[in-house]
Amino acid sequence: MRVHSPVPSPPAGPGRRAFLAGGLAAAGLALAGCAPAATAEAGRTRLRQWNLFTGGDGARMVAMHERYAAEHPEVDLRPTTYLWGNPYYTKFAMGAAGGRSFDIGTLHLSRLRGLGAGTLIDPVPRDLLAEHGITERTVQPNLWQKATVDGELYAIPFDTHLVVTYYDREVCAQAGVLDAGGELAATRGADELLDLLAEVKAVTGRYGIVMDTTGAWRQFWSLYRQLGGELTLDGELGIDDDKALQSLDFLRRVSEEGLAPPASDAPGTPANFQNGIAGLMLAGNWELPTFQDAGMDFGMRPFPDVFGAELGQGDSHAFVLPHRRDRDDEAVRAAVGYAAWMLKNSITWAGGGHTPAYLPVAESEEYAALEPQAGYRDAARDVQLDPEAWFSGSAGRLTAEANSVMAGVHNGSATPEQALRGFKAAAQKLIDTPAPI
Repeated sequence: MRVHSPVPSPPAGPGRRAFLAGGLAAAGLALAGCAPAATAEAGRTRLRQWNLFTGGDGARMVAMHERYAAEHPEVDLRPTTYLWGNPYYTKFAMGAAGGRSFDIGTLHLSRLRGLGAGTLIDPVPRDLLAEHGITERTVQPNLWQKATVDGELYAIPFDTHLVVTYYDREVCAQAGVLDAGGELAATRGADELLDLLAEVKAVTGRYGIVMDTTGAWRQFWSLYRQLGGELTLDGELGIDDDKALQSLDFLRRVSEEGLAPPASDAPGTPANFQNGIAGLMLAGNWELPTFQDAGMDFGMRPFPDVFGAELGQGDSHAFVLPHRRDRDDEAVRAAVGYAAWMLKNSITWAGGGHTPAYLPVAESEEYAALEPQAGYRDAARDVQLDPEAWFSGSAGRLTAEANSVMAGVHNGSATPEQALRGFKAAAQKLIDTPAPI
């Protein structure tokens, strides 16, 4: 019998991204973008690539880059990795503004408009991309649409990553909540889900589910979008108070009823799930390698249907071309060719949990054979990206403000009404702040 001992959330410290980034910096790799530009070897095209992938993602990116370099000796690929989040995006904006920084960069698609599509970011030549077989018919439609601004394609979507449901097969089997195929039974509506969590809690003796309560925005946006809620951030805040309160009240209820911890941070949540104090977890699909490496028997499926649909908050990593005062056609051609190769070989990337944006890979038998990735593959079609504003998206200020006030509904320090008032005030203040770009 497994021992389900409680694991308190550890204090915030270097995460998986920070850990590898520190190693890269020690090796001198993370600072490569600051060095004087070297002349590419004769007959080779220099391709400077910037990204924010560390940890398990970073290891897969390095492996893909090594394969790309081996297959393209005519290209002098020079990748540089920076710390995830604002450290990267600050560097990105400064580099793109300078006009002579990198040849192709990685961006969260939710940050495309806020980081200067049409100013700091140049359009992608669709004809050149089509030469490599990448068109709107071969890329996830919702992502292609998001990458298009005023009729111009400004990004090449690489993947989808979103909040999904993880479940411990052993715990869930004991709780009797697996279906005939051994997968977590689908639930419809809040009451069915809460009943299932109660069954799981009876087995663990602690909780039914864990989630990052200090990062409640992801869960809130998933629930709010399931209700059909819209959020506009242009001029004056537009939000459906009733739907927002329903979403916040569900988060309050799941903790108040003892089905989820009232406090669990980003590093502590996967640790608590792995330790068995809960049989389910809501978290990003990028946590998958953690449990595979631990030899855990687990499955995954989309974010649960609480309000009528299995919609989950998420984003997409995409490749973008920085603005150039003097266009270098050779560098652009190399950059687009690199991006196309990465999409076509994204089955490697899928091993880390991300769903490929390139449909021939996402719909392939090879991807369908990946477990547990195939359990949530359809969720990518309906990923709920954050609302558009210069301050929204991954690592954006809107997320930080939302997290700071919404955590209160989990730990009991704020009612849903109080949390909503705090969020609306913070969002309006951001709206009233002039965009830096």
